[in-house]
Amino acid sequence: MSRQNRLAFLLGLLSAFAPLSIDMYLSSLPDIGRDMGVGIDGAQLTLAAYFLGLGTGQLVHGPLADRLGRRPPLFVGLVVYIIASALCAMATSIEALILLRLCQALAGCAGMVIARAVVRDVAHEIDPVKLMSRLMLIMGVAPILAPLMGGYLAAALGWRAIFWFLAGVGAVALVCCIAFLPETLAPEKRQRASVFAVLRSYLSLITDRRFLATAAVSGLTMGGMFAYIAGSPFVFISIYGVAPEHYGLFFGAGAAGFILMSQFGGRFAAQYGRDRVFTMGVAGVACCGAALTGCVLLGAPFLAVYAAIVLYIALLGVTVPIGSVLAITPFPHIAGTASALLGTLQFGFGAIAGSLVSALHNGTALPMAITLGLAGVSAIGARLLLTR
Repeated sequence: MSRQNRLAFLLGLLSAFAPLSIDMYLSSLPDIGRDMGVGIDGAQLTLAAYFLGLGTGQLVHGPLADRLGRRPPLFVGLVVYIIASALCAMATSIEALILLRLCQALAGCAGMVIARAVVRDVAHEIDPVKLMSRLMLIMGVAPILAPLMGGYLAAALGWRAIFWFLAGVGAVALVCCIAFLPETLAPEKRQRASVFAVLRSYLSLITDRRFLATAAVSGLTMGGMFAYIAGSPFVFISIYGVAPEHYGLFFGAGAAGFILMSQFGGRFAAQYGRDRVFTMGVAGVACCGAALTGCVLLGAPFLAVYAAIVLYIALLGVTVPIGSVLAITPFPHIAGTASALLGTLQFGFGAIAGSLVSALHNGTALPMAITLGLAGVSAIGARLLLTR
């Protein structure tokens, strides 16, 4: 295996922690609620807690990775993730599970931050868009397989087996990274900044139009995806009558579209320019979100609703990798910090969108559809405003 492919595999594995940790247990939310003596709304709080952890934990891991190098924070994060996953499997109350899911996310997001920072570190050797596209190809397999594996594990061994499996994945990733992931940030390039300097770095990023024009917009489009993650189990199974064991197949089709478009995205960017392709992708996402809302309001059949969702998720395969490169590349001296803030915006919007779907729950598909539509339209509006 070439160095580029090995690096893409390792970074893809690290980036897959979030979709694995989220998608594997989605179909088990009703079972978790019953076992813990709460309803589906209570079980969904474990998902919101994970989104919150993903959003906030990256703010810590990014500066640490710029200060200590890429490997030490990654190894600590993986060890804590393994422990938290095992404790999730043994949780006896919904409160404990919510807290442990938060800890699991706080630790596991180290891999996501550091994967994006490593892409920036090696940009002088490997085309970052091509590497990010390969990373997305590997990471994109997780949303396809995770619901299927989670469904079969839960059916055979119960929902707790899912968290034991996640602990095992964390252990495999730890061993692979210790053995094969090199340190990509040389000691002389590491930041020796104080806490106040780190805060100034975050402030400089959040007020930089170049960063916001891609990071905030990417976060808004991702918010729609997390609204889909939060709402699709109920919408597909309870409203449109999809069998629970078939939910993973429907969910996986969107992920397959994401993978396919992530590969075309790199080619489009090389031919037409990253900024142009990113803007076109965001516009497509907005159109799909608006179409989905219209389909639900007009009572369109499931096929039309599902087609709009799949196209929305597929176009994220263009916007997410290109948006990540555009957001981080201009800031090589604080790549970890920029990666952290990018991830925080993405999962922060995700947490808001997922919570909005739960808060607006009325027994129909409308809360999910409206949230996706708002996310897409807000994203293209922000993109056009910030690039004027």
